[in-house]
Amino acid sequence: MSKPHWRPARASDLPAISAIAARIHPNLPERPEVFAEKMRLYPDGCRVLAADERIVGYGLAHLWTQHRIPPLDGFLEHLPGDADCLYLHDVAVLPDLRGGVARDYVVAIEDLARDSGIATLALVSVYATRPLWEHLGFRPVTADVELRAKLASYGDGATYMLRGLAAHA
Repeated sequence: MSKPHWRPARASDLPAISAIAARIHPNLPERPEVFAEKMRLYPDGCRVLAADERIVGYGLAHLWTQHRIPPLDGFLEHLPGDADCLYLHDVAVLPDLRGGVARDYVVAIEDLARDSGIATLALVSVYATRPLWEHLGFRPVTADVELRAKLASYGDGATYMLRGLAAHA
């Protein structure tokens, strides 16, 4: 098997993305149409991890506004004109192919954010992924009542996290 590499997601990748999402996130289901909308609204942030001809992971990110968590399995309809972060909606990789590939996706998204004039990355950590995101420089945000209510749909232990980006030297 060739070394997995990130490439832009295509509409033809949607069945593989949906299958991986169902396997990795069985308790956080999202419709393929929701993934397709993200790919349509912000294709530059949507990538798949390819190994040979097989899709073994995906990352979906889009422009957004800090502290406004997009609804799980909900349509965005449009991206905000006053976006101040690049929101990593999901990064999912099949278990046997993990090991540094999430970092590679984040590096690519950092470059995309900087090129867009965005200085912050945001995400919701689910399951036990918080240590991974902290290792990648994200820090938890103390959730107020409104933010806790939004996080509830992401399951127990969901944490909203931000990462500021250093300017290019």
